[in-house]
Amino acid sequence: MRESGRSPKADARSVRRWRRLLADEREEAAVYRELAARRSGEEREILLGLAEAEERHAAHWEELLGDEAGPMRRGQFRMRLLVFLARRFGSVFVLALAQRAESRSPYGSDRDASAAMAADERIHEEVVRALAARGRARVSGTFRAAVFGANDGLVSNLALVLGVIGGNVPTGTVLLTGLAGLLAGALSMGAGEYISVRSQRELLAAASPNPEARAVVPYLDVDANELALVYRARGMSAEEAQRRADALLRDPKPPVPAQEAPADDHEIVGTGMKAAVSSFAFFASGALVPVLPFLFGMSGGWAVLVAVVLVGLALMLTGATVGVLSGAAPLPRALRQLGIGTGAAAATYVLGLIFGATVG
Repeated sequence: MRESGRSPKADARSVRRWRRLLADEREEAAVYRELAARRSGEEREILLGLAEAEERHAAHWEELLGDEAGPMRRGQFRMRLLVFLARRFGSVFVLALAQRAESRSPYGSDRDASAAMAADERIHEEVVRALAARGRARVSGTFRAAVFGANDGLVSNLALVLGVIGGNVPTGTVLLTGLAGLLAGALSMGAGEYISVRSQRELLAAASPNPEARAVVPYLDVDANELALVYRARGMSAEEAQRRADALLRDPKPPVPAQEAPADDHEIVGTGMKAAVSSFAFFASGALVPVLPFLFGMSGGWAVLVAVVLVGLALMLTGATVGVLSGAAPLPRALRQLGIGTGAAAATYVLGLIFGATVG
């Protein structure tokens, strides 16, 4: 059913624009259907609901076009890319990209789109944002260790290599220093990440309610007990805590209400071993990049230039990845990562020159 109620003039320019919007809506619906095919339960239902909404928008443009709709067309490249990624991977990265696509909807200023369609797209952005947040929570522990590990490996080993080069040491010493920095840093990062995550999980376990405490509820004195204090200590108001305690005392056997159950922060933190392995592997991968020119026999200024370029590209890649996952523009994040990393390496190189001249 046509949503706008308008009768716009179907000139050639309008027809081309409507066809493009129609194709994009079809592609967007395909993205959500592909993602739904890889999900189950509530997430699947939500994604299918989004797909139906995009198909409703597509029907709006089909009605405006009428006989001018023509054969099925492909959407913009970024929409086709999203369909491809959703079909092959179905990951949180696709949801993050879909979130950005929803935020760029042109319907707010399009004279042929209804106000309801523009409002729909704003709501869709929030729905996808919430789904992406679920995915980020599931991968945040391991992903954080991977990104930080790769970034630290790139920056620290480039700084180390440039620092010893600034000290005017032989190429063999530079290579040995870089490989030693790779191994030492990767082991240190892996061990540190393991201890950090294990400590977080132990703190969460200590803060989680003891399920055995529920078993003593039937034996509490109804007229004198501290059950309400438990809920107040968890952050409820005095009135809400008393209401919850009275309800539990009246019927102590029902399951814990959803809002009372603690969030599964353990999954958000991740496991110590996964975080350690991820951190070790990605630090080693990042730290290997500035050493590659020297491994292949390069030396002098060309080796330094190649190392800096490779590390710069890798830093931009990690920054862009974080930007995509966070639903932000990837380029500013990539440039920020590049600036911070190369700045740290340049400072170390200058210090190497100073200390090298002093020691020499």
